[in-house]
Amino acid sequence: MRSILTVVILFFSIFKTSAQSAHNPIIYADVPDLSMIRVDSVYYMSSTTMHMSPGLPIMRSTDLVNWQLLGYVYDTLADVDALNLKNGKNAYGQGSWASSLRYENNTFYATTFSGTTGKTYIYTTKDIEKGNWERHDFHPSLHDHSLFFDNGKAYMVYGSGKIRITELKPDLSGIQPGGLDQVIIENASLPAGGNVGLPAEGSQLFKIDGAYFLFNICWPKGGMRTVVIHKADKLTGPYTGRVALQDKGVAQGGLINTPQGNWWAYLFKDQGAVGRVPYLVPVQWKDGWPVLGVNGRVPDSLELPASKGYIPGLVASDEFNEKQLPLVWQWNHNPDNKSWSLTRRKGYLRLTTSHIATSPLDARNTLTQRTIGPECSAITSVDLSGMKEGDVAGLLLLQKNFGWAGIRMLEGKKYLVMETAVSGEQQRLPLSKNKLYLKASCDFRQDKGSFYYSFDGEKWSQLGDSFKLVYTLPHFMGYRFGLFNYATKTTGGYADFDFFHIEDHQ
Repeated sequence: MRSILTVVILFFSIFKTSAQSAHNPIIYADVPDLSMIRVDSVYYMSSTTMHMSPGLPIMRSTDLVNWQLLGYVYDTLADVDALNLKNGKNAYGQGSWASSLRYENNTFYATTFSGTTGKTYIYTTKDIEKGNWERHDFHPSLHDHSLFFDNGKAYMVYGSGKIRITELKPDLSGIQPGGLDQVIIENASLPAGGNVGLPAEGSQLFKIDGAYFLFNICWPKGGMRTVVIHKADKLTGPYTGRVALQDKGVAQGGLINTPQGNWWAYLFKDQGAVGRVPYLVPVQWKDGWPVLGVNGRVPDSLELPASKGYIPGLVASDEFNEKQLPLVWQWNHNPDNKSWSLTRRKGYLRLTTSHIATSPLDARNTLTQRTIGPECSAITSVDLSGMKEGDVAGLLLLQKNFGWAGIRMLEGKKYLVMETAVSGEQQRLPLSKNKLYLKASCDFRQDKGSFYYSFDGEKWSQLGDSFKLVYTLPHFMGYRFGLFNYATKTTGGYADFDFFHIEDHQ
């Protein structure tokens, strides 16, 4: 009897510990290219959202696990055709890439770079909680750079394979003429072997106890994403490198410590159609080097507080009752602000067509949120009475291989349609009503998406077949829920979305 009781107590003890612990991935959503800092007891993190607007999101946490959006560094990166979805151009997979987040002399710095504009961007604020970022930008675009302050000077470490350092002007408005500018590591991929497909990039530089540690990611051919660390006693080197982690493809990031003195590596993993998801890996120090993982492996459970979920911190439902959109929303490319409204009809998001498009991929004013794993769903209700001939509106799962469910106006009639980028129109049903409920669901354990419709919001019928969700490099982003309306013939039609409800289940 005593042995049975011991087993029961042990089981519930393990269950309780597991339930109260964090688990990898710490965020099961597309939050790639992490850069993280701690100021006193608060952690801040930036990430990449590329072609989305607003961009360069800033998140806040007090426990490294539960994160909340604070805001965005910029509303729009630039007023160019590619970012505006104009004249046949787009910025899918481009826009702004990996950022660097730093805190120095009571000032917060968020930097990024863009192949779309060919520039490097530096944003500063005294109050990261309120934002109000000031901007500097200059040519050229410094790839995967790490902003670094040392002995009163500012530098950027950047490059792919060959890693360089360059000194910045004191006001950060550009590269310092005649300042330090040299290669510090000729081949940063070398510790991972000579047969590398993706050269070392994603630089993040840290100074710890007087030593310099440079984190990079590389990808050996036939292998997996790999963390490489180089160490030096001087900023300019020489640097000695080693493979720091090679497990599950978890790589690219840097180091963070807690107020209690514990160290963690923040990294991310390609997780299929949901996107690139953040991981935390415990770090121990041995012989002056950070040692990542538990016996070289990425643990599933972590000695950190349990996750409270991502709703409403990173994604959220919306009744469209406020004068402004909540932070969880981002536009697919720069919006046309004259053609959307939260006030023209109280309690509704109105999307008005302003240009001719051929698919959701070139439709301006598509409003998006992240999907979340391992499964999720979103429901919306749309009023169709303002749509014009040729208009298309509905609920989207956005990626290059997109799928959508919604309404198509043809020859004066409304049709309920489900369509994918790969298979085209899968189902079309005549529609006589002006109000419709739509639902999209995602199962990221199988990377499968499905659509449903309803006329009362309670009884649902599947529309079309389930389809394969595929992460593609042209978009370089996990699937997003989207609300859209575009014209194929004449502009000025509108669709009114009553609400958006997101759940962490199908």
